[in-house]
Amino acid sequence: MATHAYYVPPVNLMGRGCLQESGQLIKEMGIRKALVVSDRQLIASGVAEPVLSTLRKAGLDYIVYDEVKPNPTCQNVHDGLQVFQNYGCDAIISIGGGSPQDAAKGIGIVAANGGDIRQYEGLHQSKHKSVPLVAFNTTAGTSSEVTINYVITDEERKVKMVMVDRNSLVSLSVNDPELMLSKPASLTAATGMDALTHAVEAMVTPGGFTVTSATAAAAVKLIFEYLPRAVKDGTDMEAREYMTYACFLGGIAFNNAGLGYVHAMAHQLGGVYDLPHGVCNAMLLPYVEEMNAKHVPGKFRHIAKAIGMDVKERSDEECSDYVIEAIRQLAKEVGIPEKLSELGVQDPDVELLADNAMKDACAPGNPYQPSKDEVMELFRKII
Repeated sequence: MATHAYYVPPVNLMGRGCLQESGQLIKEMGIRKALVVSDRQLIASGVAEPVLSTLRKAGLDYIVYDEVKPNPTCQNVHDGLQVFQNYGCDAIISIGGGSPQDAAKGIGIVAANGGDIRQYEGLHQSKHKSVPLVAFNTTAGTSSEVTINYVITDEERKVKMVMVDRNSLVSLSVNDPELMLSKPASLTAATGMDALTHAVEAMVTPGGFTVTSATAAAAVKLIFEYLPRAVKDGTDMEAREYMTYACFLGGIAFNNAGLGYVHAMAHQLGGVYDLPHGVCNAMLLPYVEEMNAKHVPGKFRHIAKAIGMDVKERSDEECSDYVIEAIRQLAKEVGIPEKLSELGVQDPDVELLADNAMKDACAPGNPYQPSKDEVMELFRKII
């Protein structure tokens, strides 16, 4: 049998109220001064305040950098690094969803390795482990807080650079659903569908193995059960908590199995048109998996079982049809747009998008490698 590497942060706090336990663990890390990386909305709205309060109670000195954009940029990494260095920081604490988490990883890698963030695009490009990272998660979606992946937009090339780097793994992730209660329905839906995309792609990719498939299947089951509830009522603590678990389970699955063409394509829509990542994934997911099902229909049997289908007497094709229709229905139920025109993109450059998607670091993880024409056609399906 093949051997597999399995990366996961050494400590992951999960469940309602776990924020309260984080202060002592951070204190034990011996951090002298931390750069807190977040975005303006989280700071201004008070969502970040419980975390900042926890840091103060732990006696931690910190400085805040809150300029991170929804699709974090090279400029964000550079500016955050300047603050880190100017104030003599020795660790980074991120508060937010995937955007602050990714920016924090980028800053941490450059702080430890030097140079420009663009040098670290691709697989394991850094030599030294990041400065210590602590991630406080405020959305159940991207899983950046538990993965070795991060994505930074190169504003000059209009490309989302995918970094897969074991040196970017955080030392501590904190996944408290109480930090997610205030999130609006649209963000809850988008991040939840992002988590579903992680789990589905991790189950379909040839890089998956027994351990990753098990956690991905568990994530799929939880998302189908609890995402509609979390979208319908943002204060539903049970739904929020189970979505937190689903995000974690899907994250540790794709972190070690890989992703595929849904992410390869969604990254380009974010890089060129600055669109929300989770929404792009959700729009593309049924179409890309429809394509994949023609080549690896057997991969969908386990997904169908996870969402409640009795697969015993069913063919692989029936299972894959069931899964793709269920994904479409879930996206519709939680209010995901169906077309790019609904996001203000009227005439996208499908050739440019396809060219960039085929170069994306996630593309090789797909079970089938489509031609450029096929990728262009997939993009046209959501215009």
